Amino acid sequence: MKEQNSKMALLGSVPVPKALLALGLLFGNGAAAYLSRLLGKCDKETANKVASTALYSSVIIGAIAIIISVIFLKPILRQLGALDSVMPYAVSYTSIYIVFSIFNVFNVTMNNIVSSEGAAKTAMCALMAGAILNVILDPIFIYSLGFGIAGAAIATAISQMVSTVVYLIYIFRKSSMFSFSIKEYSFTKDVMSEVLKIGIPTLVFQILTSVSMSMINGAAKDYGSSALAAMGPVTKIMSMGSLVVFGFLKGFQPIAGYSYGARKYDRLHAAIRTSIIWSTCFCVIFELAVAIFSNGIMAQFTKNDMEMICVGQIALRANGISFILFGFYTVYSFLFLVMGKAKEGCVLGACRQGICFIPVILILPNVMGLNGILFAQPVADVLSAMITVFMALHLHKELNAVQSQMTIEVHNQQRQ
Repeated sequence: MKEQNSKMALLGSVPVPKALLALGLLFGNGAAAYLSRLLGKCDKETANKVASTALYSSVIIGAIAIIISVIFLKPILRQLGALDSVMPYAVSYTSIYIVFSIFNVFNVTMNNIVSSEGAAKTAMCALMAGAILNVILDPIFIYSLGFGIAGAAIATAISQMVSTVVYLIYIFRKSSMFSFSIKEYSFTKDVMSEVLKIGIPTLVFQILTSVSMSMINGAAKDYGSSALAAMGPVTKIMSMGSLVVFGFLKGFQPIAGYSYGARKYDRLHAAIRTSIIWSTCFCVIFELAVAIFSNGIMAQFTKNDMEMICVGQIALRANGISFILFGFYTVYSFLFLVMGKAKEGCVLGACRQGICFIPVILILPNVMGLNGILFAQPVADVLSAMITVFMALHLHKELNAVQSQMTIEVHNQQRQ
């Protein structure tokens, strides 16, 4: 009974869809950062080429990745830690989800591009339409129509298609400042180098997220199905908080990119300060919520598995405490990429799920057992925040130097 109650929760820790989602972010986020700077410089012609190239490239490469994933699905799931008892459910859900992920790749790319031009309402409508429809369709397909786990995937697929329709209407009504014409497609070195130098760090971040989930699953598997199943709900709950922060910073991204491109450093400093304050306030509230209601939250994912509830409760509280640092860390992770500082952005983006996390998850469980798995992410969060402090201080020193030089130049011009 324990294992049966945990199957749906366990599917939440399958990271294959996240890896495919990364392709949309590779082109979407990479293009968005560049587009914001181009719009700040009033270079609309280049911006049009960048938007069109990013959109069509993401769809083409996404389709290729989906075909490969479907062909090798079982070996991939097994490598990622899926147990034999859960494999039929994982295959049923993931195969449907992956096939229709082409819509999600399109949606993620468009979401970033649309956000870069400040059309936040359109991006919100597309996301909300898909999310609300998913909530409505899930119980219908899972229970009323009796499709079970496959029904959850079908409901998600239909929801993704609806979001795609919203973006297509936006394009065909010519509401966007970009044409998205195939004639504007320009897979050239000048365009792709700017897109990929920001997109690749984003892709690395998403891949490392999938790798970290896989490593947690692999480590938790040694402690039984209840410990493994608890990781799914914990990941989902913490992802909800992370997505809110990411959503908030989607508004920060175009302002920061435009301000940096237009060399309006006072506005850039104000945007950084405001984003850190508000994102951190949310993180504190979210931390208090998951800490206080951790038992009740985990109880929603199972009825009889008390071990799963206990493990999840500890993990939620530990992750909640370190989540306070997430807003500060993410603001600067976004900022470096928006400014076109690919090396710094790549290093900082890889810290939380890679550079800091991988050594911790390899070492800590050997010292602390199961608790080492549960506290691995919080420890990595603290280390990542420390690295962020040093990189942020260096960045502000650089920005202040440039701003001082601009002030001197303006003063000299006025004297002449």
